[in-house]
Amino acid sequence: MTHGLSTVRQMWQLLEPIHATLYYAPEALEEAAALGYATDERWPSYFAYRAAPLGPAGPRLVNALFYSFSPRMVERHTAPAWRTATPEQVLDARSRAMDRALRKLLGDRIGSPELREAAQLARRAASAADTAGRPMAAANAAPPWSEEPHMTLWQAATILREHRGDGHIAALQAHGLGPTEALVSHAAVGAAPADVFSSRQWADEEWTAAGERLAARGLVEADGSATDEGLRVRAAVEKLTDELAAAPWGVLTAGETARLAELLVPPVLDIVGAGLLPMRSTLGIGMKYAYE
Repeated sequence: MTHGLSTVRQMWQLLEPIHATLYYAPEALEEAAALGYATDERWPSYFAYRAAPLGPAGPRLVNALFYSFSPRMVERHTAPAWRTATPEQVLDARSRAMDRALRKLLGDRIGSPELREAAQLARRAASAADTAGRPMAAANAAPPWSEEPHMTLWQAATILREHRGDGHIAALQAHGLGPTEALVSHAAVGAAPADVFSSRQWADEEWTAAGERLAARGLVEADGSATDEGLRVRAAVEKLTDELAAAPWGVLTAGETARLAELLVPPVLDIVGAGLLPMRSTLGIGMKYAYE
C-alpha cells in the first residue's frame, strides 16, 4: 500500500524519541561507564553505541555514514572507541541499557497487550525495509530480534530511523548539500537555533565558508536566513527524504499505520515527559514544509 508522505513523516516523529532514548538515558551512560567510556559528555558513548553495529569501524567510515559531524570530532571519539571495548561488548551494553531505561520509563506498559501490538506492527515495517545502499539500516537489522516487546519496538524504531537517515544523506547529496551546508541550510530555515548545530563542532570559519557557498547559490541571505530558493531546496530535501523512507510502511494498511500511531502516543509521551530528550535538536522534527 502507498501511504501519504504526511503519514511517513508522522511515523518518524513518533519513533524517533524511542530510538533516541539510547543517547540520553542515565542507564545508557551507566553501562558505557562500566565499559570504560568517559561520560562527562554524551559523545563518547554516542559514537560507540551508534557505530557498534558496523563492527570496529574507523573514523573515515563513521564520518561518511554519520555525515554532519566535524571529522575532527569523529576522529576524537571513534579512533579510541574500540580500544575501550569491542563492538560486541558495546552492543550488549546498549541492549542492557535500553532494557533498563524502557522498563523504568514505561513502567506498567511493559508487557501490556498494547505495547506488544505496537512492537509487532513496527517490526513488520522494519523487516520490510530494503537495506540495499543503506549501510546504517543494514547494520542495525543484522542482530536477532528480541522476544521482549519493548526491545522489539526499540530495534524496529532504530532500523527505521537509520533507514530514513541513510536516505536523508542521499537526499542532501542529490541537492548539493555537503555536511556543513546541510547544517547551515537547516539552521537558515529555522529548524533550530544555530547554537544547537554547534554540537557538531565545526569551526567558525568552516560554518562561515559553508554559508558563503550557500549564499553564492542564492540559498541564504547575508543575515543567514533562508531565501525563497533556500526554503524550496530544504523542502525538496525533506520531501525526497520522506519519499525514500516510505517503502517499509507499504506492508501496513492505512488502518494498521493509524493503529500504530495511536499505540505509540502513550509510550512516547512517557519518554518525552521524563525530560531526557532535548527540546530542540538538529533534526528539526517540528518543522513544517510547503509540500506537507
